[in-house]
Amino acid sequence: MQHKLIYILLILASVITYGQVNLSLDADKAEYAGKDIVNLTIILELNGSDLVQQTGFQLPDLSKFNIIGSGSVTNTVIDPATNTLITQKVSRIALEPKKKGKIKIGSVLVTVNNKIYKTEPFDVNVKEFVEKKSLAGNTSNDVYLNMEIEDREVYQDQPTIAVLKVYSRNMDNLRKVKNIHLPQQDNINVHPINFNRSEIDPTNSGNMASQILAMFMVFPNEAGYVEVPGVSASVNSHSNKNKILSNKIRLTVKKLPEGAPDCFKNAVGNFNVSVYNASKEKPEAKKPMNIVVKVSGEGNLPDMVLPKIAASPDYEIFAPKITSKVSPGTTGMKGVILANYVIIPKKSGAISIKTEQFAFFNPENKEYIDLGQETLALNAFSHEQVLEARSTVEKVNEYTNNLLETVNTPVLKTTSFKVKEKSKFHWNILFTNIVILLGLFVAYLLFKTWQKKRTLVRENAPSKSLGSVAETEREIKELLKTDINDYFSYLENLKDNGEYEKFFETMEELDEEVRAQYFQGSVSEFKTFLENHKGSSFAEDYGKLQQKIQIEKYSPVKSVEGLEELLKAIVNLYSQISK
Repeated sequence: MQHKLIYILLILASVITYGQVNLSLDADKAEYAGKDIVNLTIILELNGSDLVQQTGFQLPDLSKFNIIGSGSVTNTVIDPATNTLITQKVSRIALEPKKKGKIKIGSVLVTVNNKIYKTEPFDVNVKEFVEKKSLAGNTSNDVYLNMEIEDREVYQDQPTIAVLKVYSRNMDNLRKVKNIHLPQQDNINVHPINFNRSEIDPTNSGNMASQILAMFMVFPNEAGYVEVPGVSASVNSHSNKNKILSNKIRLTVKKLPEGAPDCFKNAVGNFNVSVYNASKEKPEAKKPMNIVVKVSGEGNLPDMVLPKIAASPDYEIFAPKITSKVSPGTTGMKGVILANYVIIPKKSGAISIKTEQFAFFNPENKEYIDLGQETLALNAFSHEQVLEARSTVEKVNEYTNNLLETVNTPVLKTTSFKVKEKSKFHWNILFTNIVILLGLFVAYLLFKTWQKKRTLVRENAPSKSLGSVAETEREIKELLKTDINDYFSYLENLKDNGEYEKFFETMEELDEEVRAQYFQGSVSEFKTFLENHKGSSFAEDYGKLQQKIQIEKYSPVKSVEGLEELLKAIVNLYSQISK
């Protein structure tokens, strides 16, 4: 009876092993550093000659990784003990994590003999990684920069956000990091979001304190693998000045889909286009007028190719002046860009001003949107029609202005203000003069008495300390400090009244006053002073503002929008200088 039981168990075991399917998915380890490669191994084992794999491996969602490489191998053997055909297929996949933290890896599916088999999902933990490029000659208190980009797979000209962090075991070193220079490269466009420092995090990986230094947007302008170069900064100490560099990051830039319209250039985001006449006067033939092409929206707005005004035999076009009001948004740079054209109609009558066709790619919907052309219909008047359309008051005002500008004003006759002599003596005048003299004498006596009392009080008062050298310098600076708010108000009035020449004269006077406040004579000396005391980026902003002022000053056509933007930049920069 016992031998029969053993025989039955052996038969059941052979039946169970016959036709068995084993499917597994494993990672080489559970925790990874930021730059480690995650290696996944998929093993499918078929025990039996009648088992047929009907589908390939259906991989889970691996969008949080960059797939670096993959490979597979198939082995077939016959078990001599059971005379069973065993087929084993092994696949390896190498992945690069795009983000930090816990990442879930789902199930792998495969169909064998009309039955679906799957693996169990599991998590891998990717730790934050700091690439240690330390300071030269500073082995005890190293400072490290680390650039982090979470979304490393984007479309061409679509932004991704980068965060710059500084790490150090000594918190005092964090405040010494200055002069941050964002990466510059031909295949990327970089726009800062902010340089606001965060609170110091004292408990970070590796027992190092960390702090966010800056955030910026990276717009890759070519498809493929794009490497973002490191961010540089300087660490200033009492003895020397050292330069540090962050890590590099590789982006996977997807090519834009096929089927783009012919008018598509490089606009990626969501935009609107409009055109309008900015001139206050009526359109007149052979007289210049300002036509503005306005592009608004969010995306690669500062770097995109703007739609131009199409050429026409009805008018003459001059190169536009570009003004922008752009700030960081959630999916790119958002705001408005204005292209101010000077257009001269060649004839009177109806004129149609058209822009070029414009299209953009919306990465959210993954589709191209063609906005077509924008048209502005105008009716240009001849010079005679403009004169006839003027009202009586406008004609009188024009005649008066021409008269005042061309005709010299006669000199006033002063003889009419001459006092005529009177033969009769006036006693009232004499008494009035005597009373005035007596009043002046009494006022003089009162003043002398008050002056003597003030001298006695001053002699009895305790002597005041002269103070330290620093206090004296502070008092001198306060005396020399210019109240620039008066200049700002005056510049605002000049802009609103259209007195552009006086506007730029006052601007030069303001700049001289501020330079004199810091005992700097020329613009170059003042720029060097700002670089030493407020940083190179601040001095660069000052130099760019001076160039912008000169360009606006000698521009043949001055726009209200351009002057408003210039005045805002002046108020912002000079307010910070005079703090």
